[in-house]
Formats: sequence, structure tokens, C-alpha cells
Amino acid sequence: MSQPRKAPSLSATGMTKTFGSFTALGDVSIDVAAGSFHALLGENGAGKSTLVKCIMGFYSADKGKVTLDGKEIAIRSPRDARAHGIGMVYQHFTLVPCLTAAENLVISRADAPAVISWAKERKALDAFMETMPFRVPLDAQVSSLSAGEKQKLEILKLLYLDQRFMILDEPTSVLTPGEADEMLGLLHGMCDRGEITVLMISHKFREVKTFCDRFSVLRRGRLTGEGDAKLATVEEMSRMMIGDTEVRERAARTAQSGQKDVLELAGLCAEDDAGLSAIQGVNLKIKGGEIVGIAGVSGNGQSALVEVLAGQRPLSDGEITIRGELFTPKRGNFDRFKVFGLPEEPLKNATVPRMSVAENIAFRSFDKPPIASLGWWMSKGPMRSKAEELIARYRVKTTSPDAPIETLSGGNVQRAVLARELSGDVDVLIVANPCFGLDFASVADIRSQIMEARNRGAAVLLVSEDLDEILELADRVAVMSGGTISYVAPIEATDRNTIGQHMAGH
Repeated sequence: MSQPRKAPSLSATGMTKTFGSFTALGDVSIDVAAGSFHALLGENGAGKSTLVKCIMGFYSADKGKVTLDGKEIAIRSPRDARAHGIGMVYQHFTLVPCLTAAENLVISRADAPAVISWAKERKALDAFMETMPFRVPLDAQVSSLSAGEKQKLEILKLLYLDQRFMILDEPTSVLTPGEADEMLGLLHGMCDRGEITVLMISHKFREVKTFCDRFSVLRRGRLTGEGDAKLATVEEMSRMMIGDTEVRERAARTAQSGQKDVLELAGLCAEDDAGLSAIQGVNLKIKGGEIVGIAGVSGNGQSALVEVLAGQRPLSDGEITIRGELFTPKRGNFDRFKVFGLPEEPLKNATVPRMSVAENIAFRSFDKPPIASLGWWMSKGPMRSKAEELIARYRVKTTSPDAPIETLSGGNVQRAVLARELSGDVDVLIVANPCFGLDFASVADIRSQIMEARNRGAAVLLVSEDLDEILELADRVAVMSGGTISYVAPIEATDRNTIGQHMAGH
């Protein structure tokens, strides 16, 4: 292999990209110093992905230039970016699961031979690994590696290809807190030694404050701020991201005493679509006026558990009881037991996209007075009036109650579903990743609504892959690992590291 490059500096100047009449990037300039760990911040739709796709050659910018170590370079395709030593680690793994780590590295080379001499390649790989600050088992099949090892292999692949300017897209979204801190710490060390330069897209302020040197913020396709990541406060970064948008204050947690168990899961077992065990022996009790947050790395049974509770996946064993009565998840029982929920991806899982906002809000009440009469006749007037009231109360931004719900933003779809699910008397609330991909104002609003339901006495099961969300909202935390609940503790009796160890299966 040739002499490795040193960490380069990169500047993107005056980057502009339009799609029809929509300006995704408007005259954006950022400077990433050689050997720095630079954060790129912004809400969904702010232009972060468009900017890095222009740098990587997936998009061709309408205006602007990219300079590497002070020299302007032409990037017309990802191949050009790679030739200049610019690489990217994506949110989702790009490895071939059925091949070994060594095979994934070798086939990633543009000059990989048609017939591979493994004695020669293995000698070169071993020499390469000796220069790296972390290891992965080269002979292990990728499908057998942990999420942390896969992420390390993605980074090793860039270093193996001598791509010393690394763009990381939400690199810790599939990692436990311990794995995330270890990986970012190792990368930070490589930056300090001048071996690599990192531009990281992230929404986790704790990681930005801990590991990054500088940050740049995009909002609606414009650069709205930049600065020293160690000196700037989280509040200052947040304000750059959201501007003057009014953010609702979070509901205060009210003290609860003497509450009894409302929801009990006893020995729940269910299979996945392939007939293998998805959840195994899940036991949990939740009191009224309590939020229990279920933490875990994606794929450890959380989705299957929510599907079981929603009636979308059958139980193979175990039972669900509410206030001591057996609960079978069917529409009539949801009404009788006052069970409500906000599933993950509500546009897909909790709405009919082409139906109106008013019709979607009426899903729980369309067959009851005043909307229904004589048991079957539906009146649109009362349905629309109720929708207008809830749209105002829950601050749903829509052009009209008659607009298809698919025309709303993600945050407003969430608000509309919450309006439907929380506007009545709630005994049990089941919520799954309620704020994924939403803007700050929507996150604050939705978390406040969840806390208010808890304060009114509801038993709340919160399934979230965002550990910060659980630490903020939950009274107790339960960790799912390998399809079962492996750890339960009051939130004040545990910490991030302990939770992270249990998420990793230790």
C-alpha cells in the first residue's frame, strides 16, 4: 500500500443546490480544519445531507466549490471523492453480511484482483491492522459481529482505502452508550494525532460537547451559526438550529403516591415473521402515574413487544392484564380498558395517509355519538367540529381538517395522532420512539403531552432508542436485550453507563 495521507483540511464555499423551486442549500460555506473533529448540526430537512452529498459527489452543486488542503478539487461522482481521500460512513451498514471482515476490506478496493492471493492479502491486512487504534476479528463473518464491531469495520474500511477525510452520518445511532463513547474517543485521538479529519452529522449534544472541536449549524438550507463546541452551550446551539420558534415548556413531573399496578406483562413470548423467538418471558408491571422507559439497542425485541401490545403480533405464551383483568388487544378492549398509543412511524402505522386529518382523528370515535347515530349513520358535521377543537388544542398545523393527513409534517402527524389518543380518559399509554426525526418544537410538545398523561394517572410504557429521552421522562428504566427484559431500576438509582452495559448484554 502507498504511504498513507495525512489529515487534510476541507472547505466548502458558497454551496448552493436547488430542486425545482426548492432551495435545499443556499450559499453555505463551512471550513473543517486539518485534524479537527467537526460537528454538522441541524434539524431534519435543514440541508445537512444535501451538503455532504455535494461534497461526496452524489449531487452536483449548482454553485460553489470544494477545496482540499487549499486546492480546489472537482468532485463529479463518489469515485472522484474517493480518489481525493474523502469517505463516508452511513447511518446503515454497507458491509456484506455473509463475507468475513477481511473479505469486506479487500473487495472494497478499486484494484481488488479477480483471483485473490489470500496469503499475500492477509499479510498486508495484518500489517495494516498493526497501525490501527482498534481491532475487529478479521476472520469473523460480518453477520456475527456486534453493532459496535460493524461500525468499527466501516471506519477501518475508510482507513484501509486511505480516505483520511471522514464524513460520519449519525454514527452512534445503532450503538450502546459505551460503544459510542469508545468509538468517538478513538476517532478523536486519531484527529489529535493528525491522522484523520472528521465531519460528523449528529443530533446528540452530549457527544458533540464531549468529542467535537468545532460545529456548524444549518437551518432551512442556510448556515445559521458556528463556533467552538467546548465553549458554546447546548442552549446556544439549539437556538441556532430552531431560530425563534416557540418551544413549549416541558410539563413538570408531579409526585405520585399510593398508585396501584395498572398494566402487567406476565411471561410474554412471541415469534418473529420467520417463526423464531422475538420476545421471550417478558415480565413487567407499571403503576398508574408512572412512566417506565424500555431502553435497548435496535433489534432486541422492542418492536415485537409493541406489536404484541397493539394486537399486530400474536402471543405464543403469557398474558397481559390491566387492573387485574385479562386484556386481549382488540379494538373493543382498547376502548373498554382505556388503552391508547402512539406507535413508531405513525403515518405508516397509525393513520390512513390519504384520508383527511378529521377522519384520522375520528378513528376512535366514528361509531359513537355524536358522530354516529342509530349505530351506523355517521355525521360529518360533528366529526369536523371535534377535529377543529382538537387541532386547536394540540396545535396541529394543517391547511384544513379536510386536508389528507399525508400532507402534514412528521411532527404534525404525531400531534394529530396524540390528539386522537390523549383527548379522552387514558389508563394505559403505549408509546414507541415518539420523537424520532422531529424538530425541537415538536419534541418538546410531544414529551410534554406524555408527561401530562402520566401526571393525570396513566400508566405509560415508553419504548425508545434515544436514551436521553428515557432519562428525561421515565420514572423507571427497563433494558431489553436478546428479546427479554434483563434489568429494571428506578431512574434515580441508575446511570447512563450501567444502562449501557445492560444494553450490551453484560
